[in-house]
Amino acid sequence: MSSIFRLDASIRQDGSVTRAVADTLEAAIVEDLDRVEVVRRDVGATPLDGTVWGTAAFAGWTPEDDRSEAQRAALAVSAELADELVAADVLIFAVPLYNFGVSQHFKTWWDVVGTDPRFAPGSTTLAGKPAFLVTARGGGYGPGTPREGWDHATGWMRRVLEDVWGLDLDVIETELTLADVTPAMAELRDLARAQLAESHDAARNSARSVTLRLRRAA
Repeated sequence: MSSIFRLDASIRQDGSVTRAVADTLEAAIVEDLDRVEVVRRDVGATPLDGTVWGTAAFAGWTPEDDRSEAQRAALAVSAELADELVAADVLIFAVPLYNFGVSQHFKTWWDVVGTDPRFAPGSTTLAGKPAFLVTARGGGYGPGTPREGWDHATGWMRRVLEDVWGLDLDVIETELTLADVTPAMAELRDLARAQLAESHDAARNSARSVTLRLRRAA
């Protein structure tokens, strides 16, 4: 049996582009494989307690016998999150751009995972594992746009997922997602719909490539 770990960081349940594109990706993978288990971690709907990271981080420098109950509990959370990643064959991260930066819920999750010994600096626990980053931006941030250089999230996420964790990462990006509800972006609505359709197509195509890889490895 193959397994997928999926993380969602959108604070929206309905109308979320990252959730919708990740749904397409997940469904295509599941459809193309015989048996698939999907483990979900929705940090957008159920955020991690922001104090867990600091407690777990300091616990790592505290002798085991001297750890407080709070430290032991924080390390247990970290281990649970790490277990979900280690056990999966494919990883999906659906994380939108918020306020020009990284979702605080995703950042907290990543920080907490990093306190598990399996994710210590220099570790190769996830090296080479296939993964997808599905991200979305309300406006346009490409070269020549007024917001060029204002996306401070995608580069960071690629850095920590590709370079720090060593994942074999495929990035699916969608822009102009607020065009339908923003009068000033009315002239961009056709382009926005086309970009969204392209993202769903990219998700289906990427799913095929990863299912072929999983079949070869089976």
